Amino acid sequence: MKTKPQKRHKALQPLSREHHHGLLLSWKIRSGFNKNIDPKRIKIYADWFFETHLIPHFEMEEAHIFSILDENNELIKRALAEHRRLKRLFSETDAEPKTLSKIEEELEQHIRFEERVLFPEIQKAATEEQLVQIEKIHQSEPFEDNLEDEFWK
Repeated sequence: MKTKPQKRHKALQPLSREHHHGLLLSWKIRSGFNKNIDPKRIKIYADWFFETHLIPHFEMEEAHIFSILDENNELIKRALAEHRRLKRLFSETDAEPKTLSKIEEELEQHIRFEERVLFPEIQKAATEEQLVQIEKIHQSEPFEDNLEDEFWK
């Protein structure tokens, strides 16, 4: 018998929506490769997405979400290590297909980890006051995409 997925608290829902857009980035990178798109074009979009969406998302999680669990918690250590690894991958200046593939794979794995493992633990540990505070700090904003070069279409 399958267990029913835990309903995400409304304070964490905006972060889950941002995760959805991160998964779309991974899909767009894969689509670009499948269409033999010049890796430079993919890198331009990936860099824009990183600067515009991922950096603020990582900062929000690190400052306000991860602190709900103890800093020595293995899940938090893993999430922080994955953030560092993704930042290093995105900071590569060359548009190497190998690096873009690693970004695509590692970003997707990281998001799945946060959604399936880390966020449920945080939600269980968080007090109602902490969740209310997160809700005040982080509101859902409409996603604005960079449609200058829709290489994935």
